[in-house]
Amino acid sequence: MGGISKEREISLRSGKRIVEALRRMGHLVDGIDVRADVIYNLTELRRYDVLFNILHGTFGEDGRMQAILDMVGVPYTGSGVETSVIAFDKYLCNLFVEDIVKVPEFVLTTIENAQEVIDNFHLPCVVKPRSEGSSIGTHICFDRYDLRKAVEEELRNYRFVLVQEYVKGQEVTISIIDINGQPVVLPILELRPKKLFYDYEAKYTDGLTEFVIPAELDENITKAVEDVALKIYKKLGCKHFARIDGIVKDGVFHFLEVNTLPGMTELSDLPMSAKAYGMSFEELVENIAREAYMNPATREWSGRVDVHPA
Repeated sequence: MGGISKEREISLRSGKRIVEALRRMGHLVDGIDVRADVIYNLTELRRYDVLFNILHGTFGEDGRMQAILDMVGVPYTGSGVETSVIAFDKYLCNLFVEDIVKVPEFVLTTIENAQEVIDNFHLPCVVKPRSEGSSIGTHICFDRYDLRKAVEEELRNYRFVLVQEYVKGQEVTISIIDINGQPVVLPILELRPKKLFYDYEAKYTDGLTEFVIPAELDENITKAVEDVALKIYKKLGCKHFARIDGIVKDGVFHFLEVNTLPGMTELSDLPMSAKAYGMSFEELVENIAREAYMNPATREWSGRVDVHPA
Protein backbone atom coordinates (compact mmCIF):
# COMPACT_ATOMS: atom_id res chain seq x y z
CA MET A 1 0.00 0.00 0.00
CA GLY A 2 0.98 3.65 -0.25
CA GLY A 3 3.22 3.87 -3.28
CA ILE A 4 4.56 6.91 -5.09
CA SER A 5 1.56 7.98 -7.18
CA LYS A 6 -0.84 10.89 -6.72
CA GLU A 7 -3.24 8.36 -5.17
CA ARG A 8 -0.85 7.50 -2.34
CA GLU A 9 -3.15 8.68 0.48
CA ILE A 10 -6.13 6.75 -0.90
CA SER A 11 -3.97 3.65 -1.21
CA LEU A 12 -2.94 3.97 2.43
CA ARG A 13 -6.59 4.29 3.48
CA SER A 14 -7.50 1.22 1.44
CA GLY A 15 -4.49 -0.73 2.70
CA LYS A 16 -5.06 -0.06 6.37
CA ARG A 17 -8.67 -1.25 6.12
CA ILE A 18 -7.55 -4.42 4.34
CA VAL A 19 -4.87 -5.15 6.96
CA GLU A 20 -7.40 -4.79 9.77
CA ALA A 21 -10.00 -6.91 7.98
CA LEU A 22 -7.62 -9.77 7.23
CA ARG A 23 -6.36 -9.76 10.81
CA ARG A 24 -9.95 -10.00 12.03
CA MET A 25 -10.30 -13.08 9.81
CA GLY A 26 -7.36 -14.68 11.59
CA HIS A 27 -4.55 -14.11 9.09
CA LEU A 28 -1.03 -12.96 9.86
CA VAL A 29 -0.61 -9.68 7.98
CA ASP A 30 2.11 -7.08 7.49
CA GLY A 31 1.26 -3.70 6.04
CA ILE A 32 4.02 -2.67 3.64
CA ASP A 33 4.26 1.02 2.74
CA VAL A 34 5.87 0.88 -0.69
CA ARG A 35 8.38 3.62 -1.37
CA ALA A 36 11.07 3.99 -4.02
CA ASP A 37 13.56 1.82 -2.09
CA VAL A 38 11.29 -1.26 -2.02
CA ILE A 39 12.99 -2.62 -5.14
CA TYR A 40 16.16 -3.17 -3.10
CA ASN A 41 14.35 -5.47 -0.66
CA LEU A 42 12.43 -7.73 -3.01
CA THR A 43 13.72 -10.96 -1.54
CA GLU A 44 11.98 -10.14 1.73
CA LEU A 45 8.63 -10.44 -0.07
CA ARG A 46 9.23 -14.12 -0.80
CA ARG A 47 8.38 -15.14 2.76
CA TYR A 48 4.67 -14.32 2.22
CA ASP A 49 1.97 -16.63 0.89
CA VAL A 50 0.10 -13.80 -0.86
CA LEU A 51 0.82 -10.15 -1.59
CA PHE A 52 -2.35 -8.04 -1.44
CA ASN A 53 -1.60 -5.26 -3.92
CA ILE A 54 -3.68 -2.13 -3.38
CA LEU A 55 -1.21 0.33 -4.89
CA HIS A 56 -3.55 2.66 -6.78
CA GLY A 57 -2.28 4.63 -9.73
CA THR A 58 1.10 4.96 -11.41
CA PHE A 59 3.70 2.27 -10.60
CA GLY A 60 1.14 0.23 -8.74
CA GLU A 61 -1.70 -0.32 -11.15
CA ASP A 62 -0.08 0.22 -14.54
CA GLY A 63 1.79 -3.08 -14.95
CA ARG A 64 5.18 -2.01 -13.59
CA MET A 65 4.66 -3.32 -10.05
CA GLN A 66 2.98 -6.42 -11.48
CA ALA A 67 6.13 -7.14 -13.51
CA ILE A 68 8.26 -6.78 -10.38
CA LEU A 69 5.96 -9.05 -8.39
CA ASP A 70 6.07 -11.66 -11.17
CA MET A 71 9.81 -11.86 -10.66
CA VAL A 72 9.36 -12.14 -6.89
CA GLY A 73 7.34 -15.29 -7.58
CA VAL A 74 4.66 -14.85 -4.91
CA PRO A 75 0.96 -14.71 -5.87
CA TYR A 76 -0.49 -11.20 -5.78
CA THR A 77 -4.01 -9.84 -5.97
CA GLY A 78 -5.35 -8.21 -9.10
CA SER A 79 -4.64 -8.53 -12.79
CA GLY A 80 -1.33 -9.38 -14.42
CA VAL A 81 1.07 -7.22 -16.40
CA GLU A 82 -0.60 -7.08 -19.82
CA THR A 83 -4.09 -6.47 -18.44
CA SER A 84 -2.83 -3.78 -16.08
CA VAL A 85 -0.93 -1.96 -18.84
CA ILE A 86 -3.95 -1.83 -21.13
CA ALA A 87 -6.57 -1.02 -18.49
CA PHE A 88 -4.59 1.84 -16.93
CA ASP A 89 -4.04 3.45 -20.33
CA LYS A 90 -7.47 4.93 -21.16
CA TYR A 91 -6.58 5.34 -24.83
CA LEU A 92 -5.41 1.75 -25.29
CA CYS A 93 -8.32 0.42 -23.25
CA ASN A 94 -10.85 2.30 -25.40
CA LEU A 95 -9.30 0.82 -28.54
CA PHE A 96 -9.27 -2.65 -26.97
CA VAL A 97 -12.96 -2.76 -26.01
CA GLU A 98 -14.67 -0.57 -28.63
CA ASP A 99 -15.71 -3.62 -30.63
CA ILE A 100 -17.85 -4.93 -27.75
CA VAL A 101 -19.16 -1.77 -26.06
CA LYS A 102 -20.20 1.77 -26.97
CA VAL A 103 -17.24 4.09 -26.30
CA PRO A 104 -17.80 7.88 -26.40
CA GLU A 105 -15.83 9.52 -29.22
CA PHE A 106 -12.26 10.30 -28.17
CA VAL A 107 -8.98 11.70 -29.48
CA LEU A 108 -5.48 11.38 -28.06
CA THR A 109 -4.08 14.87 -27.61
CA THR A 110 -0.48 16.09 -27.45
CA ILE A 111 1.20 19.47 -27.74
CA GLU A 112 1.50 18.85 -31.49
CA ASN A 113 -2.23 18.48 -32.20
CA ALA A 114 -3.69 20.40 -29.23
CA GLN A 115 -4.72 23.48 -31.22
CA GLU A 116 -6.61 21.41 -33.78
CA VAL A 117 -8.43 19.53 -31.03
CA ILE A 118 -9.30 22.75 -29.17
CA ASP A 119 -10.67 24.34 -32.35
CA ASN A 120 -12.64 21.38 -33.67
CA PHE A 121 -13.66 18.84 -31.03
CA HIS A 122 -17.38 19.06 -30.41
CA LEU A 123 -18.69 20.41 -27.12
CA PRO A 124 -19.37 19.58 -24.37
CA CYS A 125 -16.41 17.27 -23.83
CA VAL A 126 -14.22 15.78 -21.14
CA VAL A 127 -10.46 16.32 -20.76
CA LYS A 128 -8.52 13.77 -18.71
CA PRO A 129 -5.02 12.31 -18.47
CA ARG A 130 -4.33 9.28 -20.62
CA SER A 131 -3.12 7.31 -17.60
CA GLU A 132 -4.32 8.37 -14.16
CA GLY A 133 -6.84 7.33 -11.52
CA SER A 134 -9.42 8.73 -9.09
CA SER A 135 -10.57 11.32 -11.67
CA ILE A 136 -7.37 13.30 -11.05
CA GLY A 137 -6.91 15.91 -13.79
CA THR A 138 -10.42 15.45 -15.20
CA HIS A 139 -12.38 18.44 -16.53
CA ILE A 140 -15.79 18.83 -18.16
CA CYS A 141 -15.71 21.62 -20.73
CA PHE A 142 -18.74 23.44 -22.11
CA ASP A 143 -17.02 26.11 -24.20
CA ARG A 144 -13.77 26.65 -26.14
CA TYR A 145 -12.24 28.74 -23.36
CA ASP A 146 -12.74 25.94 -20.82
CA LEU A 147 -11.41 23.38 -23.30
CA ARG A 148 -8.27 25.39 -24.04
CA LYS A 149 -7.61 26.01 -20.36
CA ALA A 150 -8.07 22.32 -19.44
CA VAL A 151 -5.96 20.95 -22.31
CA GLU A 152 -3.12 23.39 -21.71
CA GLU A 153 -3.16 22.72 -17.96
CA GLU A 154 -3.06 18.95 -18.28
CA LEU A 155 -0.43 18.98 -21.05
CA ARG A 156 1.83 20.72 -18.56
CA ASN A 157 1.33 17.75 -16.23
CA TYR A 158 1.18 14.88 -18.73
CA ARG A 159 2.60 14.13 -22.17
CA PHE A 160 -0.77 12.82 -23.41
CA VAL A 161 -4.34 13.74 -22.54
CA LEU A 162 -7.62 12.34 -23.79
CA VAL A 163 -10.37 14.60 -25.06
CA GLN A 164 -13.63 12.70 -25.14
CA GLU A 165 -17.31 13.21 -25.86
CA TYR A 166 -19.31 14.12 -22.75
CA VAL A 167 -22.28 11.83 -22.18
CA LYS A 168 -24.87 12.94 -19.65
CA GLY A 169 -26.86 10.14 -18.09
CA GLN A 170 -26.86 7.76 -15.14
CA GLU A 171 -23.35 7.24 -13.75
CA VAL A 172 -22.95 3.57 -12.88
CA THR A 173 -20.16 1.31 -11.76
CA ILE A 174 -20.11 -2.47 -12.08
CA SER A 175 -17.89 -4.42 -9.70
CA ILE A 176 -16.79 -7.94 -10.57
CA ILE A 177 -14.98 -10.38 -8.31
CA ASP A 178 -13.75 -13.93 -8.85
CA ILE A 179 -15.37 -16.57 -6.66
CA ASN A 180 -13.97 -20.10 -6.96
CA GLY A 181 -12.09 -19.01 -10.06
CA GLN A 182 -15.16 -17.64 -11.86
CA PRO A 183 -16.07 -13.94 -12.31
CA VAL A 184 -19.26 -12.85 -10.55
CA VAL A 185 -21.00 -9.54 -11.30
CA LEU A 186 -22.06 -7.73 -8.12
CA PRO A 187 -25.14 -5.47 -7.92
CA ILE A 188 -24.76 -2.36 -10.09
CA LEU A 189 -24.12 0.84 -8.14
CA GLU A 190 -25.54 4.16 -9.37
CA LEU A 191 -23.63 7.31 -8.41
CA ARG A 192 -25.41 10.62 -7.94
CA PRO A 193 -22.70 13.16 -7.10
CA LYS A 194 -23.72 16.55 -5.74
CA LYS A 195 -20.97 18.07 -7.85
CA LEU A 196 -20.93 18.22 -11.66
CA PHE A 197 -19.47 14.72 -11.84
CA TYR A 198 -17.95 11.99 -9.67
CA ASP A 199 -14.58 13.70 -9.22
CA TYR A 200 -11.80 13.10 -6.66
CA GLU A 201 -13.57 15.14 -3.96
CA ALA A 202 -16.94 13.47 -4.57
CA LYS A 203 -15.29 10.04 -4.43
CA TYR A 204 -13.61 10.48 -1.07
CA THR A 205 -15.69 13.02 0.87
CA ASP A 206 -18.58 11.72 2.92
CA GLY A 207 -21.91 13.25 1.91
CA LEU A 208 -20.91 14.52 -1.54
CA THR A 209 -22.38 11.55 -3.42
CA GLU A 210 -25.65 9.66 -3.13
CA PHE A 211 -25.21 5.94 -3.75
CA VAL A 212 -28.15 3.98 -5.15
CA ILE A 213 -27.88 0.20 -5.13
CA PRO A 214 -29.15 -1.58 -7.04
CA ALA A 215 -29.07 1.12 -9.73
CA GLU A 216 -32.44 2.36 -10.93
CA LEU A 217 -32.39 0.60 -14.28
CA ASP A 218 -35.08 -1.62 -15.70
CA GLU A 219 -34.50 -5.35 -15.76
CA ASN A 220 -33.50 -5.61 -19.44
CA ILE A 221 -31.01 -2.72 -19.23
CA THR A 222 -29.55 -4.12 -16.03
CA LYS A 223 -28.97 -7.47 -17.71
CA ALA A 224 -27.41 -5.80 -20.76
CA VAL A 225 -25.03 -3.72 -18.61
CA GLU A 226 -24.01 -6.76 -16.56
CA ASP A 227 -23.38 -8.77 -19.73
CA VAL A 228 -21.20 -6.15 -21.40
CA ALA A 229 -19.23 -5.51 -18.17
CA LEU A 230 -18.49 -9.23 -17.92
CA LYS A 231 -17.37 -9.30 -21.57
CA ILE A 232 -14.97 -6.40 -20.89
CA TYR A 233 -13.61 -8.12 -17.77
CA LYS A 234 -13.00 -11.35 -19.66
CA LYS A 235 -11.58 -9.78 -22.81
CA LEU A 236 -9.06 -7.79 -20.80
CA GLY A 237 -8.17 -10.87 -18.78
CA CYS A 238 -8.92 -9.24 -15.42
CA LYS A 239 -8.27 -11.29 -12.29
CA HIS A 240 -9.65 -11.44 -8.75
CA PHE A 241 -11.45 -8.06 -8.72
CA ALA A 242 -12.08 -5.04 -10.94
CA ARG A 243 -14.58 -2.27 -11.53
CA ILE A 244 -16.03 -1.06 -14.84
CA ASP A 245 -17.37 2.51 -14.95
CA GLY A 246 -19.74 4.06 -17.45
CA ILE A 247 -22.83 6.09 -18.25
CA VAL A 248 -26.26 4.73 -19.14
CA LYS A 249 -28.07 7.02 -21.57
CA ASP A 250 -31.28 6.09 -23.41
CA GLY A 251 -30.83 2.50 -22.33
CA VAL A 252 -27.29 2.20 -23.72
CA PHE A 253 -24.15 1.70 -21.63
CA HIS A 254 -21.33 4.08 -22.60
CA PHE A 255 -17.95 2.79 -21.42
CA LEU A 256 -15.59 5.07 -19.49
CA GLU A 257 -12.85 2.97 -17.89
CA VAL A 258 -11.73 -0.17 -16.11
CA ASN A 259 -10.17 0.02 -12.66
CA THR A 260 -8.12 -3.10 -11.97
CA LEU A 261 -7.26 -2.10 -8.38
CA PRO A 262 -10.42 -0.34 -7.21
CA GLY A 263 -10.50 1.60 -3.97
CA MET A 264 -11.26 -0.23 -0.73
CA THR A 265 -11.87 2.76 1.56
CA GLU A 266 -14.96 3.23 3.71
CA LEU A 267 -16.56 5.20 0.83
CA SER A 268 -15.40 3.02 -2.07
CA ASP A 269 -17.75 1.52 -4.62
CA LEU A 270 -16.71 -2.14 -4.74
CA PRO A 271 -17.23 -2.81 -1.01
CA MET A 272 -20.71 -1.25 -1.28
CA SER A 273 -21.62 -3.59 -4.13
CA ALA A 274 -20.19 -6.55 -2.21
CA LYS A 275 -22.28 -5.63 0.82
CA ALA A 276 -25.42 -5.52 -1.36
CA TYR A 277 -24.44 -8.97 -2.66
CA GLY A 278 -24.35 -10.19 0.95
CA MET A 279 -20.59 -10.16 1.51
CA SER A 280 -18.99 -8.28 4.41
CA PHE A 281 -15.79 -6.29 3.89
CA GLU A 282 -13.85 -8.96 5.77
CA GLU A 283 -15.29 -11.72 3.57
CA LEU A 284 -14.58 -9.66 0.46
CA VAL A 285 -10.88 -9.10 1.12
CA GLU A 286 -10.35 -12.66 2.31
CA ASN A 287 -12.00 -13.95 -0.86
CA ILE A 288 -9.73 -11.77 -3.02
CA ALA A 289 -6.62 -12.96 -1.15
CA ARG A 290 -7.63 -16.62 -1.41
CA GLU A 291 -8.40 -16.25 -5.13
CA ALA A 292 -4.92 -14.80 -5.66
CA TYR A 293 -3.38 -17.77 -3.82
CA MET A 294 -5.42 -20.40 -5.68
CA ASN A 295 -5.53 -18.73 -9.10
CA PRO A 296 -2.51 -16.43 -9.53
CA ALA A 297 -2.66 -13.73 -12.19
CA THR A 298 0.55 -15.05 -13.73
CA ARG A 299 0.67 -18.76 -13.10
CA GLU A 300 3.94 -19.34 -15.02
CA TRP A 301 5.91 -17.28 -12.50
CA SER A 302 4.01 -18.06 -9.32
CA GLY A 303 5.70 -20.18 -6.71
CA ARG A 304 2.27 -21.81 -6.14
CA VAL A 305 1.97 -23.23 -9.65
CA ASP A 306 2.85 -26.81 -8.61
CA VAL A 307 0.80 -26.65 -5.42
CA HIS A 308 -2.42 -25.68 -7.16
CA PRO A 309 -2.40 -27.01 -10.75
CA ALA A 310 -5.03 -25.75 -13.17
